[in-house]
Amino acid sequence: MRETEVAAANRDDAFVVFDRVQKSYDGATLVVKDLNLSIAKGEFLTMLGPSGSGKTTCLMMLAGFETATHGEIRLAGRPLNRVPPHKRGIGMVFQNYALFPHMTVGENLAFPLEVRGIGRAEREARVARALDMVQMGGFAARRPAQLSGGQQQRIALARALVFDPALVLMDEPLGALDKQLREHMQFEIKHLHDRLGITVVYVTHDQGEALTMSDRIAVFDDGVVQQLASPEELYERPANSFVARFIGENNTLPGRIETISGEACTVRLADGALIDAQPVNVTRAGEATMVSIRPERVEVNPARLPPGAHMVEAEVLEFIYMGDLFRVRLNVAGNSDFVMKYRNAPDAGRLAPGSRVRIGWRPEDCRALDADSRTGGSAAPG
Repeated sequence: MRETEVAAANRDDAFVVFDRVQKSYDGATLVVKDLNLSIAKGEFLTMLGPSGSGKTTCLMMLAGFETATHGEIRLAGRPLNRVPPHKRGIGMVFQNYALFPHMTVGENLAFPLEVRGIGRAEREARVARALDMVQMGGFAARRPAQLSGGQQQRIALARALVFDPALVLMDEPLGALDKQLREHMQFEIKHLHDRLGITVVYVTHDQGEALTMSDRIAVFDDGVVQQLASPEELYERPANSFVARFIGENNTLPGRIETISGEACTVRLADGALIDAQPVNVTRAGEATMVSIRPERVEVNPARLPPGAHMVEAEVLEFIYMGDLFRVRLNVAGNSDFVMKYRNAPDAGRLAPGSRVRIGWRPEDCRALDADSRTGGSAAPG
């Protein structure tokens, strides 16, 4: 989806709108807090966050299985708060597939068409088309128990698409699959979305899944969207320390702002060293901060770094061979969990545990974030 199309989600004619939506299960604690979120037609938006962050609750309110305590949800300009789930025209894919075991694949797909009063001939045509969409055309006569997990997931997806819904919701749909099949299905779903131009709202706690599939990602924590942005924006420019820690692997070094001016600052680390960084969510000298550097941005070969790069001494604690990458755990400025990753190339040297090395990174790859120490949401419904 092009950026101009995604930007349309900010206009008043957005396809899906959460307008100051709140949700409380006990009348006191808000699981979702004043959610304002707009989704463009044809967009693939992922709600990402830890357990209890509010993402699944938002999806259930959009589907109609939960009711908002406050605020309004709209689909194509139509308020949904009082519309029952079966009249919303929304397709749903669950983690457990929710296929009827006593029905054949064809009967499972025909069921939502039958309850909508669609005639037999058209039902059969739509079922055949939906099965072809997910490359399961020859499986109409089988029962779910005769299918693998990946095949069942394709059938569940086909059933969500068979009645041409305006919107498809997916709640952790790949959670029950093994790693290899899960990764394969990520690309299948994304390619299907691109081909059909459908609008998808997807819920997951898997950051890699979200980065792979989404046009935009809403990162939830404690019932609040911490950042809403494209995958690249989230990874490269996290808005706060929670997003930086939650999206991808990340190194953090505690310190205090020494000087700050515009888009540059210096940070004094715990060992007294001064480093340059870009300030994010910090505004004044003396403020506590958490410096963030991605492992793949750390360089062990100083010759590859431009002038002005920051260099530090580090002790090698662990060297792990990962096939295409080497993963090295280091002690840097008192942090024994500092990680560096570099490509397995013919000229790439291996580092011995116990040795000392000089590592470095560009100042623009280093961000001084707020010192928020939260680790995620509470154990409430997701």
